[in-house]
Amino acid sequence: MARLMIIIGLALVFLGLAWGTLSRFGIGRLPGDIVIEREHFTLYIPVTSAILVSVVLSLLVWVIRILIGR
Repeated sequence: MARLMIIIGLALVFLGLAWGTLSRFGIGRLPGDIVIEREHFTLYIPVTSAILVSVVLSLLVWVIRILIGR
């Protein structure tokens, strides 16, 4: 369990460091993300980005479970 928590922590650190680079490739402003802009108000709902991050994290956890389960 401790090994899994360390791996998850390292993955989150890596994702945080890579977020600036990923935003240059359009992550965070994908088609399907909802943006409502008014005069003094902006609402941003990252629907597609959240789905993409969820799929990537699910695949990462799946691969980690396979590697740990050896």
